[in-house]
Amino acid sequence: MGATRDIWYLHFATFFFFLGIALVGPLISPFAISLGADPFLVGIVAAVSAVVALVTKPLGGFLGDRGLRFHLMVAGTVLGIVAGVLYVLSYYTSQLWLFALGRGLHGFAMGIFFPPNLSTAIDLAPKGRVGETLGWRGTMFSLGNLIGPALGGYITDFSGFTVAFSVAAFLSLVSTLLVLNAYRHVGKHLPRRRKSEERASYRQLLSPFFVFASLGLLFMSLAYSGLNTFLPAIYKVSGLGTAAFGTYASIMGASSLFTRVIGGRQADLRGPVKVASLGLSLIIAAYVILNARLFPPGAYVSAAIIGAGFGLAVPSLQMMALAYLPERIRSFGSGIYTMFFDLGFLIGPLLLGYVAKASGYGAVFPLLPWIAFLALLSVQLPRFLSSGSEPGGG
Repeated sequence: MGATRDIWYLHFATFFFFLGIALVGPLISPFAISLGADPFLVGIVAAVSAVVALVTKPLGGFLGDRGLRFHLMVAGTVLGIVAGVLYVLSYYTSQLWLFALGRGLHGFAMGIFFPPNLSTAIDLAPKGRVGETLGWRGTMFSLGNLIGPALGGYITDFSGFTVAFSVAAFLSLVSTLLVLNAYRHVGKHLPRRRKSEERASYRQLLSPFFVFASLGLLFMSLAYSGLNTFLPAIYKVSGLGTAAFGTYASIMGASSLFTRVIGGRQADLRGPVKVASLGLSLIIAAYVILNARLFPPGAYVSAAIIGAGFGLAVPSLQMMALAYLPERIRSFGSGIYTMFFDLGFLIGPLLLGYVAKASGYGAVFPLLPWIAFLALLSVQLPRFLSSGSEPGGG
């Protein structure tokens, strides 16, 4: 029971940490504009956090494998507190560079928090319940990202930017206390390293399951970045308000929450490749439906199906990539694996933006099922290239 309790400390720490980050998300552009930033500077400030998180995730994973997992998670939450303080200071001093520095620190916090958090959840999972544990962790992550933007907008409308930034800092403080509470009890529950794991090589990251799960995540996030970027754009130029895509995103997020744990449990029973394949197949079907019904209310059917597909695919892909890795290198592997999601969100808007510029926003959406199909194809390949069985129930 102790290990299970510690897992929930980490699950709730994940929720509060990413709730604080998501709370700030919708405030970045309007606050930067209020400080006098032009559109170019607004774009730079908005991208700072993602870029810093991308380049620091391998560092977080590398240090986590050297026994610093909880130290890094605590450091990440403390940096979240510092970032919130810098946001407040930037308001009172009207200094954009302070706000940008806070965004950079929040990105660094994500980079060092996420990999050890993910790998520790796997290490603490009860035997035979890795997928279920990842499903619950993903639920907490998604719940934070679902509630955060609305909470941030509501607080700002009624109480102003400083209160919203202060709440973000407080949420990071709550996450710090939860991580510390787990750290007090976790030593006896973490698996002890065996001599074979001490000699584990980073070359094992070239295993087919890790490589192709990462590529599957890349293509899945690339397609999703196109949806997330250009569906609100086409709604805007078509005369629909921002609420149209807001409703779409809410339906998608809620549907994902309902299937995360189911996806994780089924990955434990049937193997992650089968469940990830089902999830990606649902995503492909949803993109086809979206092309047939691009505008509300018909488009909301695709939102529900995409969310369900994500709920099945995300924990399954995590299990597929990381359950095979030795504990000795799992934190670094988590950092590399999650980088592929960030890469998809960096590459997707650029590539698909070129298509949109050349042929219009509507030309983007027929490409999304094919990009998602590449993700589905990627997760099939390890079974043909690896002599071993897949991790989990497979």
